[in-house]
This record gives sequence, C-alpha cells and structure tokens, in this order.
Amino acid sequence: MTSAQWRARTALPAAAAALALSGALLGAAPAQAAEPVPAPAKQNAGKAQGPSKAELLERLKGSVADFNDGEADPTPAQEKEADQAPASGTKESYIIGGTPATSTEAPWMVQLHYYDDQGTADEADDEGYFCGGSLVAPNKVLTAAHCVYGLDWATNGVIVAGTTQIPTTTATGEPDLHGGRMAYIERTWLSPTYDNANLTGGDVAVLTLDHALPYKSLQLTQSGDTASYREGTQATVYGWGRTSSTSQDGSQTLQKAVVPMRSDATCSSYFQGDFVAGQMTCAGNPATGQDAGTVSPCNGDSGGPLVVGGRIAGVVSWGVQDCVETGAYGVYAKTSTYVGQVNARINDTDLDWDGRADLFARTSTGDGYEYYSRGTTLGGREYIGDFSAYNLVRQADLDRDGNQDYLYRTTGGVLKWFHFNGVDEYVEYTVGSGWGAMKNIVVPGDMTGDALPDLLAQDKSGYLWLYPGRGNGTFGARVSVGSGWGVMTLAGKGDYTGDGKPDMLARDTSGRLWVYPGRGTATATFTTRVLAGTSGWNFTAYAATGDVNGDGKADLLARDSAGVLWLYQGRGSSSAPFVPRVKIGSGWNAFNLFG
Repeated sequence: MTSAQWRARTALPAAAAALALSGALLGAAPAQAAEPVPAPAKQNAGKAQGPSKAELLERLKGSVADFNDGEADPTPAQEKEADQAPASGTKESYIIGGTPATSTEAPWMVQLHYYDDQGTADEADDEGYFCGGSLVAPNKVLTAAHCVYGLDWATNGVIVAGTTQIPTTTATGEPDLHGGRMAYIERTWLSPTYDNANLTGGDVAVLTLDHALPYKSLQLTQSGDTASYREGTQATVYGWGRTSSTSQDGSQTLQKAVVPMRSDATCSSYFQGDFVAGQMTCAGNPATGQDAGTVSPCNGDSGGPLVVGGRIAGVVSWGVQDCVETGAYGVYAKTSTYVGQVNARINDTDLDWDGRADLFARTSTGDGYEYYSRGTTLGGREYIGDFSAYNLVRQADLDRDGNQDYLYRTTGGVLKWFHFNGVDEYVEYTVGSGWGAMKNIVVPGDMTGDALPDLLAQDKSGYLWLYPGRGNGTFGARVSVGSGWGVMTLAGKGDYTGDGKPDMLARDTSGRLWVYPGRGTATATFTTRVLAGTSGWNFTAYAATGDVNGDGKADLLARDSAGVLWLYQGRGSSSAPFVPRVKIGSGWNAFNLFG
C-alpha cells in the first residue's frame, strides 16, 4: 500500500524537527389527518443509507491488516508538495514508555479505523489509517482534525468502542472485536481554524455516529480552566500507537502514560514558531533521545485524549519524528480554547442530520411544522401533526443520544418529553404536572457542568428556577436563580459569549437585550449580565434553537410585528453577540408558537 507523504514544514532547531501525530502508523402541508400524538418528522431524512455490518467488517479487516503490518498511515492527507525539499522531521504521535490501561478506567476510548481499497484489486493503492478518539457524548467522538481532513470517513471508516484491544483476525478471516462494538460515521466536523497546510492550530474534530453507544463519555475541560495547564500538573494520555521509536508497530492493547504539563514558555523555547500558545499545549519530561527514559505519545496515538482531573485538556496532535529526540515534548490541541466549538456540535439541535439547528413552528390553527436550516435560510418544511393541545414546545435532546426530541407542555400544564427509545420508535414520557405555573421554559444546554442538558423555568411570580437534568427526561431538585424575572422575555440555547458555556438571553420592557453568561455551576448560575442591544428588541416572538448556520456559535431567530423572521448569527462575544441580521422571509405572523 502507499502512505501519504509528509508535507514539508518550517525548519526547527536541529534537535527539534516537529512532526504531525496523526492516526495512522506509517413546501406545503400534506392533506393528512393529524396523528393522536404529534411526532418528530423523519429525522433520518438527512442520513444516507448506512453500510451493512458486513461492509463495516470489510473496512475493519483492511484497517486491521494495515495496522498489524505497520502500514497504517499516521498522518492522513498530509501530502508534501512536489517541489518542496524534505523536512528535517514530520509530525507524528504514539505512547512510548506507557503501561496498559483497562476498559474500566477508560470506557470512553474509541478506535478510528479507515480503509479504502480504491475500488481496485491491486493492494498497492490501498489506503489505511488509524487514530484514537474520545466519546464525548453517546454518539459523538472527539478526535484530531488531521485524522479526518481529506478523508471520506462516512464511506470508508468504522469506529470500534468498548474494548481496549485492537481487533484481530480469526481463523476464518473475520475480525474479532474482543467484546467491542462497531459504529459508522454519519458526518464529520473540523474546527474552522484548522489549517492543514501548517497545522498551526485548531486540530480538533467531532464525528457524529449513526447511533448512541452505551459507554460512559468524557467531558472537555471548561474554557476558563487554567489550573489544568499549570507547569507540573499531572496528566494522563491514552492511545494504541507505537511503543518504540525503532518499530512502526502499534500497541495491540490500550496504553496510558502519566506526563507533567509544561508551560507555554517551555514549549515555545523548544519548538519555537511551530508551537502556537493558546491553540496548543505540551506535556512530558524532555525525551532522552532513545526509548529508555522517554515517556511520550507517538504515531497512532493521534486524536486520543490528554486527561487532567477527569476531563479532556488536550487532543494528541503532533511531536518530533520517532518521538524520542532529545529534549522533545508531545504537543496537543488545547481543548479549553475549542470547547465552545465542540459543545455546539455535541448539543446541535439538528432535526434532519445536516449539522445545523432547525426550527419548530405552529400555525394559529394548530398545525406543527419543522423548518430545516440551509445555513442563512430555511429550506423545506415537514408537517408533523396537530399541536393545538400544547402551548409550549422546545427541542431538547435530554438524553444526549443524538436524536432530537421534543419537550412540550399541554394546555393543562403537563410537561411531556417525546424521545427516541433507542430501538425503533419515539415514545412519550410525562415529566410532571403543574408546569402551567411557568410563564416560560427554556432548555439552554448544560448549565451545571455535568454534560447533561438542564432546564430554566420562569414562573408567573417572577422567579427563575434551574432544574438540573439527569439525562433521562427527569430533573433533580430545582435551584432558585433569583426573583425579579417577571418583566423579562427569555430565550437562548447554546453559547453566545464564546467561552464554551451555555448562556441565556433576556429582553426587558425597554426593548434592551441582555446576555446572562452561564458559569457552568448549579449555584450562582450566571455571571454579571452584559448589555447586548440598547433598544429595538421588541420582537413579537423569539426562537433560540442553537447553531442555525453551522459555524459553531449559537444564533437567534426573531419575528417582528410585520411578520418578518430575522436570523441573528452569533459571533461568540458577550459585548457584541451578533453579526448584522439576515432576513429569512415574511408571512410568519401565521404562526403563534415557536420552539
């Protein structure tokens, strides 16, 4: 098979040629009767027909063969220009000096296998790649952008989770998953700041799987985290990469290594301009120049997590060639910088599986519709039933299984959760009664920092309450956020300030818009509010469904008195949260409920 060539890179000091540590080892409503219970539309409409189990096994067989032969390429699509001179090094990743890790301590670790036979019988043109990744939600995997860039993972990739062992081939030629299970990738997202030409930063990607996996997920660190990156803080890196600088073979079992975090000054001193503070972090004791005494990630470890305090502080990104060059450190994407982008993909409020948040709207006659985002416009709509019995509807994936659900309240005050049962249908669950006492309910995301969506409810006496989500449609004991909220019109879903934590928007009676930045804790829910708009926000309806245009920032839809619907695209700044608005269209006065 062939391996991708390395792109020539800016020369480093003679002792520090840096290399990429990537994954491989070298419409109108139909005239139909409304259903008794309204249901989400065909949420699989945006999903391509998935591969069969046999097809996934074929992909896995090819990848495993390349992995075992040391031929799986560690840096997908990093091609050297024909007129470029060879670099003094290349960017690669793996763990040298590690020890075995168990499934109990790392249930969130997954393997990314890629195999493309190019549609020919000739094995010489086959391409195989391998990377690590972390399950950050039941159907979301965090990995490195360079593991994903330029590759069609939906067509040629397969995820293996639930095992610490690399699959092996049985006597019949079939892969043995060693208790693991496979999933395929519906879509991929790369940080918009990623630059494949230079690997200057943004080396994070999120893969959306076809179904939720039954394993514990691992959270990212928060945006304001500085303690995890202090000099000497102990971190643990995980992966199946090379275990020796003298062999291309990856490890057949999951490895871990404890490494100390290093300051930006230390990293910059060694790597000079190739290290970009803020976008990267580095860790480890200086390599010794040989395997003995060196503890470092290496080829095949790319995309795996660097864990500090039970959270992901970094994603294995790059290092020096063969990973043991004297004085070298391992380099990671700094996840505190990218947590806002990543969280927008985890809680994406996407009804048609295209990576963009969509809109529910109900006509005055009770007809419910889903309108699908096309970026800065809304495309085709889908009739989903008679919603006349409800006076509040919210999109809310309360169990984070990747299937968007509905939270709705009956005119009698009963709150219900309509969600996918994980097998073959949507089912209705009664959250509780008495919710008619609430003036408004919003589901902004994870307000408490436990990776589960929470609920904010504004009662008719002006109190605001936080209901911590349990991830199963139920909520913990409510916490008072404060009084005096009766004069506010509330909205919001996602991160409007760019710090990775969900926020809330509130309009006062003077037409001013305020951003209440979330703190990521159950107590003292918000930091000091920020005035986002001084006047003119007296819209007749607001709809906050998340990231409508797919850029990783929360957006807002608002309808004016003339019936014009406007899109306010987020910019991730508390002082100026939105770019100039875009007109979606007119005629929206025909709707009296948005969610």
